[in-house]
Amino acid sequence: MIVPGGGLSPDRQHWITCRPGFLLSVRVLSRLFRRLFLERLTAAYQAGRLEFFANQAALAESAAFQTFLAALRKIEWVVYAKRPFGGPDAVLAYLSRYTHRIAIANSRLVAFDGERVTFKWKDYRAKTDARYKLMTLDADEFIRRFLIHVLPDGFHRIRHYGLLANGHRANNIALARRLLDAPDPAPCSADAHRADGGHKQQERNVCPCCGGRMVIIETFEPGGQPRLWPIPAIAFDSS
Repeated sequence: MIVPGGGLSPDRQHWITCRPGFLLSVRVLSRLFRRLFLERLTAAYQAGRLEFFANQAALAESAAFQTFLAALRKIEWVVYAKRPFGGPDAVLAYLSRYTHRIAIANSRLVAFDGERVTFKWKDYRAKTDARYKLMTLDADEFIRRFLIHVLPDGFHRIRHYGLLANGHRANNIALARRLLDAPDPAPCSADAHRADGGHKQQERNVCPCCGGRMVIIETFEPGGQPRLWPIPAIAFDSS
């Protein structure tokens, strides 16, 4: 969850900044997490979804389990929060790898023989030169792992609320920048150096005659020959 360090005043005339060094109460957060965790744990126990083995086998008895939970409720749970080493930009870059990318890029796929898939993966425990390795899995196992990253029906990867709600986000951000006397963001370098001058895809694919959207069916080098020649039009005389 990303939360701005302040918000608009009720009359939308001022920006109210949070107190220095404070964004959320870690003590309140730890107690909330403790309560929710123990409630879900109790529900799982009552539904028979928990199994106990070895020196924890005695917790299968209801009285022992309740005594165990009672002790946990009296312990202060720790929620560790600190300033990110790389700053806010590093946090957003980290999250974007999970919110704006698919589970595995095509560039990491190495081979497929009809039954097994070979792909590259990064071993963060290894040194820099030996981090990138190859893994081969059966096709069904590869698909199973890929589908773990697919959200269930009805879920959304990103939801915006309040200041960043989709309906008024552009106006709210513009107002917040004005109240904070913040300069407008510089254009993205990727757009600034594009040959089309940074125009949107929709603007570049508009037919100059009818205004409809043109669909690109093939791209080839200057002087080259297209593989898909257009089908000649057939005229019909209805007279």
